[in-house]
Amino acid sequence: MAHFSDLQLNADILATLARLEYKEPTPIQEQSIPHILAGKDFLGIAQTGTGKTAAFSLPILQKLQEEPGKWNNVLPKALILVPTRELAIQTLANLKQYGKHTALKFLAIFGGVNENPQLRELKKGVDILIATPGRLMDFYFRKQISLKGVRFCVLDEVDRMLDMGFEPNVRKIMGALPKSYQTLLFSATLPKEIEKLVGEFLKDPVTVKVTPPAQTAGTIQQSLFFIPKGQKQEMLEHVLKDSACDRAIVFSRTKFGADRIGRHLRKACIDNCVLHGDKSQKERQKALDHFREGDVRVLVATDVAARGLDVSRITHVINFDLPEEPESYVHRIGRTGRSGCAGEAYSFCDVSEKPLLRAIEKKIQERIPVVSARKFWPDFEPKETHQNSKTGKVTQRSKAGK
Repeated sequence: MAHFSDLQLNADILATLARLEYKEPTPIQEQSIPHILAGKDFLGIAQTGTGKTAAFSLPILQKLQEEPGKWNNVLPKALILVPTRELAIQTLANLKQYGKHTALKFLAIFGGVNENPQLRELKKGVDILIATPGRLMDFYFRKQISLKGVRFCVLDEVDRMLDMGFEPNVRKIMGALPKSYQTLLFSATLPKEIEKLVGEFLKDPVTVKVTPPAQTAGTIQQSLFFIPKGQKQEMLEHVLKDSACDRAIVFSRTKFGADRIGRHLRKACIDNCVLHGDKSQKERQKALDHFREGDVRVLVATDVAARGLDVSRITHVINFDLPEEPESYVHRIGRTGRSGCAGEAYSFCDVSEKPLLRAIEKKIQERIPVVSARKFWPDFEPKETHQNSKTGKVTQRSKAGK
């Protein structure tokens, strides 16, 4: 079994890891840190929750420490590009932990908040800058920031960045960097678009793949419930009232659906927060803070929360709707069962979603165990939903009574 002391890390960093009670390196850390310290460009294929932040942060911190006179004292020396504000805040918190023993300055810039405090900190000088593409490009085009001093560029969750339409910004940012810098790229998947980026911007990279993208963690107990669409809401309320369901994320396929679920849960006296792309950055952060701090035990979200969300002790993930992309299923349920803890993943499936279910099971190469809804809803009786084409009125009819 490998130890951090085997990875060429210095005594200060090893002492910090010991203080943080980091026992052994994760596979991505073990296989990346020596190559990054050696100055190699690096491509890491790994899911969230595998220790990627430490994998790139620790060697960058060490290299900046070892040659302090080599770097410009004001301009950013390292740029960490991330897709979302939430991941930027999380990465900044981790860096502050890892670099507590150093005199290095860290800053995260992102949209949706007042830019003036960020600009003031930039003027004071920053060593490691964490940024979302939109805010960084805004500052760059207004000449509020220079990227000429960047020697380390990290692209984290690149597949998510491309999914969110940031590819043009990413290309412009990479084009604004100096001729010589070390590039570290991390992604959960490797579609053709990312392969193209790798070919253009990475020089003879070391490539490491850990945990196949469609593999589900063994700490997650998966369950499938066949539920007619019109009865999903009531089923959800029965599940959430179970005493074992301590902290849960409920995934909806649409923003409208997430809002509707949240309203119905509040009517059932189940406090919750709703998170989706139509919420402002301030609203999204407020919802996450309430959920993270335990003010509410249920977060209702679209796939905007399926990746990059790091909240501890999530006991349950509930797929109210099955996702249209099979890989999203893996990312969703990966919010639970983290750091060796057990987690539960429940999926509701109506008749129309069976093709989505087949695609998911094909992707993860396993059958999701079917569980009776009566486990939580003893009086459950499946009902068909009918909508009158003329009046639009919706009625339900017991299948048994046909």
